[in-house]
Amino acid sequence: MAENRIKFASRLNEMSEELANLAKEVDKNRKQTKELATRYERSLQDSELTTEKCKARFDTSAEELERILLQKEGESFKDTGVQGRSPGGKRVIGKAVAKGGLLLKGKNPGNIQRQEDDIRARVSQASDAYRKAVTETQSLRQEYFNFQLPRILRALKECADEIDLGTQYHMTRYAFLFESIVLSDGSTLAPTPMDEGPGLKAVIESIDNRSDFKMYMQNYAYAHGGVQRGPRRNGPEHEGFLPPLPHHVDRSHLGAYTPGSSNSQLPDRGRPTFGVDLAEQMARDNAEVPPIMEKCCEAIEKYGLSSVGIYRISGTMSKINKLKERLDKDLDAVNLDADEWSSDINNVTSVMKLWLRELPEPLLTAHLHQGFLEAAKLDNDRLRHIRLHERVNDLPDANYATLKYFLGHLHKIVQHEAENSMSISNISIVFGPTLLGQGMMANVSNGQNGGMVDPTLQNKAIETILEHYTDIFIDESEGS
Repeated sequence: MAENRIKFASRLNEMSEELANLAKEVDKNRKQTKELATRYERSLQDSELTTEKCKARFDTSAEELERILLQKEGESFKDTGVQGRSPGGKRVIGKAVAKGGLLLKGKNPGNIQRQEDDIRARVSQASDAYRKAVTETQSLRQEYFNFQLPRILRALKECADEIDLGTQYHMTRYAFLFESIVLSDGSTLAPTPMDEGPGLKAVIESIDNRSDFKMYMQNYAYAHGGVQRGPRRNGPEHEGFLPPLPHHVDRSHLGAYTPGSSNSQLPDRGRPTFGVDLAEQMARDNAEVPPIMEKCCEAIEKYGLSSVGIYRISGTMSKINKLKERLDKDLDAVNLDADEWSSDINNVTSVMKLWLRELPEPLLTAHLHQGFLEAAKLDNDRLRHIRLHERVNDLPDANYATLKYFLGHLHKIVQHEAENSMSISNISIVFGPTLLGQGMMANVSNGQNGGMVDPTLQNKAIETILEHYTDIFIDESEGS
């Protein structure tokens, strides 16, 4: 448990570093996008300022040209009709007089004509420059608002989406890791029959303080020559003798106590199914599919296809243990159509999962466990489908027939996803570790301590097989 917690802490540290690196990268991209937007805005502002300067030069040249034309026509500034124009025109003429009125005095016609030509040239240059500046500013403004600004906003949104997706991914990964460590601790405390050795819970329950104390007292009496320093054990009680100890039942060989085991009065037909080798019980019952699976799946399809969270929600522990014991003693005598079981179909689904977990070997076998995980690692969907199909074909006949029947049952569950909210992904999360095994002993054959196997690979393997159920299990002749 300590090693698993250390690995769990190491995984959390890796996730923290990845999130920090992602945040730095996204912040860097955001700053670059912001700087690009600032440069475009500054360029647009500079272009507008240049346009204003060009306009001012054009206005000044136009004022000078107007003064020359007035002088050429011989009109006086006091009596000119231009002063009677709009307030804007009066201001322009007044400004022109203030700036260059003195230069117009004493000019002969030749000088006035040359001055007019020179000013006309400047007006033309100023007009061209102003027109060019306006065109460039309009072009730059259209490019910024129609192209650059939407692109910048999309880039900023992508930064926000990237950090959101990264956070969601790591939260999902954390949930998987946490479920794995809880499952690992549970397997350590109360291992299933497929694990080796008793768990801590069984070891603690096997301790009998009374028996140990009795043995200690016997050893003590033997070591001290059998001298009784306390009351004698044999004799009438009124004389101070203690009553004899009740008969001690050795519980060291028993497993963990399971509630509901009081139904031992039920007749035992001698056909146990829980914890029995799959091929052995199928040969014993002369069946192509384990009878308990067929019985439970039919009841689940009859009463639970529309049940929200089917297989994900567990039943009541006392009911589960009661149904397990009855099925293990006399499978044919159990009526799953009875209201006791059909009213809460989650008890039946929990027994179905319990039967799969208590198989001596996982349904997909320990031998092929690593092969399924290696196939699940492939990124190419088509290649992953082919490799997993090959691993399924490598299964023993009993395991293949059972897997085909059970995944066909799960395929029906998924078809009612709109009612029961159990998608292929949700079903895979529930049955990944169950069908492939807990993953703790995956590398024992290599002499290594396997530790925790990433459950995402187990889930991906089951999800891919279930997605391609028809391609893998159903022949064309059978499908037609």
